[in-house]
Amino acid sequence: MFRLKQLLAASLLLVATAAWGQEIPVNPALLQAPWTAQWITCPRAPQKEYGVYHFRKIFRLAGKVDKFIVHLTADNRYRFYVNGQPVVSGPARGDLQNWYFETVDIAPYLHPGENILAATVWNLGEHAPVAQISNQTAFVLQGDTPKEHPVNTNTTWKVIRNEAYTPCSVNNGQRVKNYMVVGPGDSLNAKLYPWGWEQKEFDDQKWHSPKIIAHPVPTGYGTDNLWTLVPRNIPLFEETRQRIPAIRRTNLQNSNDGFLKGGEPLRIAAHQKVSILLDQTYNTVVYPELLVSKGKDAVIKLTYAEALFDKGGKKGNRNETEGKVIIGNDDVYVADGGDNRKFRPLWFKAFRYLQLDIETHDEPLLINDLYGMRTGYPFKEEAAFSSNDPSLTDIWNVAWRTQLLCAGETFFDTPYYEQLQYPGDTRLQALITLYMSGDDRLMRKAILDFYQSRTPDGLTQGRYPANRFQVIPTFSLFWVSMVYDYWMHRQDDAFVQQFLPAVRDVLDWHERYIDPETGLLKNVPWWNFIDWVPGLSNSRDRGEENTAIRSLHYSYTLQQAAGVLEYYGKQEEATRYRTLAKTINTGTYKHCYNPGKGLIADAPGQKTYSQHANIMAILSNTVTGEEARTLLMKTLTDTSLLQATFYYRFYLTRAMHKTGEADRYYSQLGPWRKMLSLGLTTFAETPEPTRSDSHAWASTPNYEFLATLCGITPAEPGFKTVSISPALGELENVQGEMPHPLGKISVSFKKNKKSLTGTIILPEGLNGKFVYKGYEKALHAGKQEINVTL
Repeated sequence: MFRLKQLLAASLLLVATAAWGQEIPVNPALLQAPWTAQWITCPRAPQKEYGVYHFRKIFRLAGKVDKFIVHLTADNRYRFYVNGQPVVSGPARGDLQNWYFETVDIAPYLHPGENILAATVWNLGEHAPVAQISNQTAFVLQGDTPKEHPVNTNTTWKVIRNEAYTPCSVNNGQRVKNYMVVGPGDSLNAKLYPWGWEQKEFDDQKWHSPKIIAHPVPTGYGTDNLWTLVPRNIPLFEETRQRIPAIRRTNLQNSNDGFLKGGEPLRIAAHQKVSILLDQTYNTVVYPELLVSKGKDAVIKLTYAEALFDKGGKKGNRNETEGKVIIGNDDVYVADGGDNRKFRPLWFKAFRYLQLDIETHDEPLLINDLYGMRTGYPFKEEAAFSSNDPSLTDIWNVAWRTQLLCAGETFFDTPYYEQLQYPGDTRLQALITLYMSGDDRLMRKAILDFYQSRTPDGLTQGRYPANRFQVIPTFSLFWVSMVYDYWMHRQDDAFVQQFLPAVRDVLDWHERYIDPETGLLKNVPWWNFIDWVPGLSNSRDRGEENTAIRSLHYSYTLQQAAGVLEYYGKQEEATRYRTLAKTINTGTYKHCYNPGKGLIADAPGQKTYSQHANIMAILSNTVTGEEARTLLMKTLTDTSLLQATFYYRFYLTRAMHKTGEADRYYSQLGPWRKMLSLGLTTFAETPEPTRSDSHAWASTPNYEFLATLCGITPAEPGFKTVSISPALGELENVQGEMPHPLGKISVSFKKNKKSLTGTIILPEGLNGKFVYKGYEKALHAGKQEINVTL
């Protein structure tokens, strides 16, 4: 009984924390019992296969209403309309045990008399992206109170399958010759589309009454659940129109770009084959919207790409188009000859370049307009940074664009290729967005997502939500680091403490694989990923490569967890984990340290050496003091070492901090300047040649500009106090501002050979310390001047 009460309490805590994301409160009764609405679907339609469906209901209001709240969700996805106006899309991705629903007040869209509610619901079936978990095609809408109950989904709604849609671009991975799992494109035959279906005047007499599936149930209830509902825990997304500025090439004579500006339509004569390459000039994430008239039977193919490729398959400078071709995923629209037909794919597209390949038949085609509706998680830039080096401003802006493109209903590793959330990537994204925006809601959702992904043996999955199973033990360790990061940056004990049993499970799982003879991890199953570095083994089996890196990474995480456990009164566990970490450190140093080289090898066989092993030797306290500083210098200067890529350079910078060498960070920015020189408008997955041109883990400079150059970090858990220890390197001045739960932290520093001067402004209620080259000063709320003589 006690265990049952514990589980129920944890369930209610998850509901409570989820509700933080809702801008409109949910009627508590809907979180404590089955709903009165019903899950509905299309009768006689394959429930687990590809299909696009429309649902609609007309209802009457006696007068104007000030509030009319509904809750809705679908499997796989939906787009919801009120009186023909798009209102909300969803659901936020989760899993069957945590199926999110959205809450909206539709009163502003309603009027006295007849109103229509409508929704497009689609199930991508076997073609669904790996990030999409599903049970079967379904839709539900629940009124918040009895006043709204007349619109509940039940047999009073109507439904039809839209036969205009078929999947295309289903072999994207083969086309781009790389791992690409974002789902299919849309092929839409306009002759089969029920135009105006979302309008009240549409004739729906031939539509079906829906098939009833079940009553929806919230988390903690139900005995035979198909989906278990929880409130959306992140904000709703908006869409903003974004114009495409340039035609880069075309074989169309007398072409004009008026249609890109929403002005003069582009006319394409009958019996023509036309290609038009458009350049957004930067990578973006949008729902493209194409408006056309006439051109019956014309075929328009839209191909999307981050970059163009030369004959050798290389990207080269991203701004150059000469001699290059587009290779990417695509959509296809077949015109029906009607006027002002709008084609919008079901899911957003990531691209810089968009190519239209058009073939007309007996009737000329008019392209009236083409633009994108920018979407994504609504992070607001609340931070600022500047310095005497203008190139850092360019890096800052490109890194922030990368972050925005890689944040949706989850953190994405890459919006173009995967749209998957991995703990290794997400830890960095969460820190960056905390510093840049102060918004921790997507970080909280990510921690919960991975917590809910856990396997029976205690590890988190390597990416989640996902419909394919993957385990990366090193990424489970990074999930523990995410819990640690949240603990350091936010005062939220209830949220953190719920994860402590899962943290123990991850750490205890790794302990099972410690070799008693060496003290190192051995025969660790699953995919032991470290970093995308040529020559660095990322073993997908039980090989012994990189045991030093993984063992020291485990030690590093044990020590982070020990700090959290000790804070919550778990002293005995904290002591055990610190003792275990020391045992691992001792064994790794004994078997992997090469005194002749002065380096830690990747494994006891000492065949390969990397920056990674030596970074973790420092971070895990395997080497300390002057020995650690010496090791760092070798790690930075020995070019024979396998080099950390953008992802692992975050940990290299942490090693600089730990050894008192953070001033060296500024000199490490060459790879980012290199990307800018190649015309990248977002930062890449790896150094050239790279798969993804938009990969969030490469955006760490925005965190480092504030945490390293400006030196702003939490001095104790919950960011209750602040430590400011600037490390300008060769810079002469820096200015930075970042959000804190109590307000803005602002700093400004100037440096020369003789002194460092500056100003620090802390929000009310926050104090801390200033540390610089042996000088310390207590900080208080408000403004204070800094003057350090060197």
